[in-house]
Amino acid sequence: MLPVVALVGRPNVGKSTLFNVLTGTRDALVADLPGLTRDRQYGYGQVGGRCIVIDTGGLVESPTGIETLMLKQTMKAIEEADVVVFVVDVRSGVTPTDEFVAAGLRRSGKPIVLAANKAEGRDPDMAAADFHGLGLGQPIAISAAHRSGVAGLMEHVLEGRVAVLSVEPETDVEVADDGFSETEGGDAADDAAPSRELAFDRARAKEPIRVAVIGRPNVGKSTLINRLVGEERVVAFDQPGTTRDTVHVPFTVQGQEYVLIDTAGVRRRARVDEGIEKFSVVKTLQAIDEAHVVLAVLDAHETVADQDASLLGLCADRGRAMVIAVNKWDGIDAGQRDHIRNQMALRLSFLDYAPVHYISAMHGSGVGLLLRSARRAFQAAMREMATPALTRVLEKALEAHQPPLVQGRRIKLRYAHQGGRNPPIIVVHGNQVEHVPDAYQRYLVNTFREAFRLDGTPVRVEFRADKNPFAGRRNELTPRQVAKRKRLIKHAKRR
Repeated sequence: MLPVVALVGRPNVGKSTLFNVLTGTRDALVADLPGLTRDRQYGYGQVGGRCIVIDTGGLVESPTGIETLMLKQTMKAIEEADVVVFVVDVRSGVTPTDEFVAAGLRRSGKPIVLAANKAEGRDPDMAAADFHGLGLGQPIAISAAHRSGVAGLMEHVLEGRVAVLSVEPETDVEVADDGFSETEGGDAADDAAPSRELAFDRARAKEPIRVAVIGRPNVGKSTLINRLVGEERVVAFDQPGTTRDTVHVPFTVQGQEYVLIDTAGVRRRARVDEGIEKFSVVKTLQAIDEAHVVLAVLDAHETVADQDASLLGLCADRGRAMVIAVNKWDGIDAGQRDHIRNQMALRLSFLDYAPVHYISAMHGSGVGLLLRSARRAFQAAMREMATPALTRVLEKALEAHQPPLVQGRRIKLRYAHQGGRNPPIIVVHGNQVEHVPDAYQRYLVNTFREAFRLDGTPVRVEFRADKNPFAGRRNELTPRQVAKRKRLIKHAKRR
């Protein structure tokens, strides 16, 4: 297994920037705003050696509200790590929060490397001098934004740790009311080991099913992901806009690998006024494109809004397989339930192929069926269909219902073959195909969907006109044909 490196520090010291440099990605959202990162983010480090890198939220001395949940996420990352990189800010110098974090890291029992970030334009020794008092060894001056000193930092971090499993520390770290505390023994390490196995072991022979969880703010997306994986993997808080970044959560159920992608809530464009939220929406759209299946979460306490229809319509246009989960179904009266069903039938009629589940992420009711539907939708989206089988289904459809006449001529559809997957694309060849009515196209889509069990995924039927292989070519006459033509012309002139 690859060594695991956790990036820890107070807010706005450049942990996410360093994460992106190490992984060569833009997975972590970066902005000059404290507290932007809230969930722990995993990635593959490629600088100075291969490793697993964990980005974490900023630590504060007296956490309240959502900061307490962020602290728990950071503590989990420290438990999973083989080595902790403590990131500090050279420009600000040593702060009381840095001293608080340093004291907590010392109690964790983990190897710690001190990275003095934002040291561009400064003498490395002078930049790191202030941080010797933290008692964590020699600080290493770097500039993540300018990619300076990062390779040397990681070579030091990974020295002697390449492809070596870590030894569990003698003490476990858990969250107390005042932040860091330690307990002797306990079950925390035992509980962390299986989740770490699921989180890091991605080198499998079979590609995992990527499921993007989308919806409006505060519909319960993060709570649902935590319920599915069985741990507090992402921050779930009763406040709209808690999730700002896309977080990939790998895990395995009954031998099938999944990657759940937690996304930020998407509101109407007119209500998106913060720059951070705009970037979050962009990353949500990227997650939709990346996913095999989209798990759309609706709130049973609200109506199905135009924003829901627009977002789900975008997923359908991009050809994503889909599962719909109506959350917070417990505790609402029969009238509201009927209202939601009517709203879905009215506004989401174009998603009649998507299975609908009525669930409670908080209590777990109905959640167990979601992954089964997602797996079936993925299998339908990736299904291979042989040309003879497709053509036979097309012939039966034509026998049951012929296409209409166009200017006295019948539209002829000859054969079909598969043109793509995810979503399934079926190419039908014939003549006058440009005149096939929309109603007949829907008839063929439903016929193919039923015949090949393509539930949960959009199906696209494309038509191609048969080309005349002799179009534009003149037939050259043989000498005998030329002589006969001359005789006929001469005979016609005599008459």
